[in-house]
Amino acid sequence: MRVLVTGGSGFIGGRLIPKLVECGHEVYSLERYVTGRYVLGAKAMTVFGDLRDSFTIRKLVREVQPDSVIHLASISPVSFSYDHPQEVFEVNTLGTINLAESCLREVPNFRQFLMAGTSEEYGNQTEIPIKEDAELRPNSPYAVSKVAADKYLQYMCEAYDFPATVLRPFNTYGREDNTHFVVERTITQMLQGKKIKLGDPQPVRDFMYVDDHANAYLACLGNKKVIGDIFNFCTGYGVSIKELIGQIAKLVGFDGEIIWGTIPTRPLDIKKLVGNCEKAKHVLGWKPKYTLEGGLRKTVDFWKHKLNMGDEEAAR
Repeated sequence: MRVLVTGGSGFIGGRLIPKLVECGHEVYSLERYVTGRYVLGAKAMTVFGDLRDSFTIRKLVREVQPDSVIHLASISPVSFSYDHPQEVFEVNTLGTINLAESCLREVPNFRQFLMAGTSEEYGNQTEIPIKEDAELRPNSPYAVSKVAADKYLQYMCEAYDFPATVLRPFNTYGREDNTHFVVERTITQMLQGKKIKLGDPQPVRDFMYVDDHANAYLACLGNKKVIGDIFNFCTGYGVSIKELIGQIAKLVGFDGEIIWGTIPTRPLDIKKLVGNCEKAKHVLGWKPKYTLEGGLRKTVDFWKHKLNMGDEEAAR
């Protein structure tokens, strides 16, 4: 199958593309040109384009003629979206529209469009764990941009039988080159013996290891059962940020100072974001392979190696 992956040089794309190549797919990685950011060693063909440029995207899709698209590209940090809402909407919403419309109009036998939605679309819910049919209550520019893209694809499904599927993954960790997010930031700071500065310890989240996230796309790709549907991908297990940090500290052997309340709170925040993935289990046979402890241990081990620390040094 010829698969076009957007955001191929990003967090999930970097794990997913080698898996797609290993499965025998012909993979094209759509990237926005940024010096030094490339998909390396994955045997994927790289094509360049900005999702905001409808002319370029339509021409690119016409030339590649993908059977399927896995649309991962987005501006994802929620905190960034508060100060840059226009840019976030241009990439996340308009970019999705440009890409989907191009596939509809330029690929005669287009088979599947898999979009990376987000658990942030749900916002604050009263029923936990959250199922796919919950009312969407986005409470950040990022979440609103994703809901808009989600709704546009639903419209295309109904109007044109466009073969779209929305995946809503919950909080994912296991990054190997980005310490902006809480798990990786905490691990690296603890390994370096720094004071840990964090925000609110009370929010509860459902943390999923990156390989489980990547495998969700493999479970959906080529599966006609998912067309026109929405799936949560998560563990179903909620942990507070305070409990999460405690688990990381135990794995690292960190007994230094943790300072809470040092990061500005969001204008609106989600108190508890825990998903229900029974639908993915029953329809796709997908389920998370990694426990939180197991995934955190792999992430800690990776960062120890990257920072050139042995167990003895990291524990100091």
